[in-house]
Amino acid sequence: MTNEKMNFNILTNCCSSPKSTMEAPTLPTVIIGAGPVGLAAAAHLAAKNEPFLIIEVGPTVGHNILKWGHVRLFSPWQYNIDKVALKLLEESRWKAPVMKRLPFGKDLVEDYLIPLANLPQIKPLIKFNAKVVAISKQGLDKMKDANRDQQSFILYIEQDGNTERIEAKAVIDASGTWAQPNPVNADNVWTKGEESLSTKITYGIPNIKGTERTKFEQKRVAVVGGGHSAINTILELAELDGTEIVWILRKNRVEEVYGGEARDALPARGQLGSRIHQLVDSGKISVHTPFLINEIVQDNGKLMIHGTMRNEKYSIDTIDEIISNTGSRPDFNFLREIRLDIDAATESVSALAPLIDPNIHSCGTVRPHGEAELRQPEKNFYIVGVKSYGRAPTFLMATGYEQIRSIVAHLTGDQEAAKRVELDLPETGVCSTNIGGKSSCC
Repeated sequence: MTNEKMNFNILTNCCSSPKSTMEAPTLPTVIIGAGPVGLAAAAHLAAKNEPFLIIEVGPTVGHNILKWGHVRLFSPWQYNIDKVALKLLEESRWKAPVMKRLPFGKDLVEDYLIPLANLPQIKPLIKFNAKVVAISKQGLDKMKDANRDQQSFILYIEQDGNTERIEAKAVIDASGTWAQPNPVNADNVWTKGEESLSTKITYGIPNIKGTERTKFEQKRVAVVGGGHSAINTILELAELDGTEIVWILRKNRVEEVYGGEARDALPARGQLGSRIHQLVDSGKISVHTPFLINEIVQDNGKLMIHGTMRNEKYSIDTIDEIISNTGSRPDFNFLREIRLDIDAATESVSALAPLIDPNIHSCGTVRPHGEAELRQPEKNFYIVGVKSYGRAPTFLMATGYEQIRSIVAHLTGDQEAAKRVELDLPETGVCSTNIGGKSSCC
């Protein structure tokens, strides 16, 4: 018996009813990514006694969240926990957090995701340090139509220097976008020049007051971006000794980033806008807007940023470090053999594009959606979570849980439940500090 078949027998014995030795094992649903949405999928499948397998590229669940573990979310615990996952945890005598408190990213992993992943229904079915490098249909290339819907998926997984083929009846891609940051230049194109400065440009949300303090203290630091992560970055830089802050935005006016301030339905988010407003007014930040970056060069250890501002050539010199908070994008490279319907502009699931377009919507105005909107031309293949939104920064973690509830209902034959809307949120939406880059939501 091959290792592949042994894996499927283990999955079947763990997660579904016993079968006779003459029957072929039930294929699993493979979940890509062990973040909040991926683990929610595992919880829903486990609750329905359905076989599954989670493939996680990192060494632990919530691997990417730990990279911004020092950041506090705007949304309280009650909006960050999936309902089915909550039920499974409560049955295990899990100690729940105070639901009205605002967790840090680290709390989300340590107090929720790790206990969830350690449940006996889930723990044996996670492959860590494993990367999905390709997905196809059994025996078919992308162009073949014959019996395509009836063929299983084949996932190619790299782990410990080996490549393994895993067969699946369905695939839920919850791999996110964190590992694919956007470049700093205004054309959004990666150049060799930017890549060569990787030690001088930090993407994401650095731990400025903790492990990365010495990198930015007593330095002239440029922050690129106009969302909540950029605001958080600047507020933390402002607490360091001797750090000079240069803020680069593409917006026409800096006032556009302040938000509702005292009028915001989420006090933590409103306070963030008020604090950055006060800091700008104090003159402690050098604001450059609308500045479009074209090129970054290094001269004698310092960075020179070239571009245009109001159609005139413009440059900023003697920069020591750059922090880029310019958002992220989905990776479709390993899906080349899967038939996808992706919006040309947002790179979201196509049917979601008019619902989430950031030119029209904020996270509070995106209506709930489920399996029907997420359905791909490839039967039983779904892109979920923040990746389903592509480059749009309006994703809600709770919306991801609703996506999963609907998809799993469909996969297990409960079409009535798949069509229902069960998302319960405040009318204004529940946003976190910008996890994706611009004004991402959680």
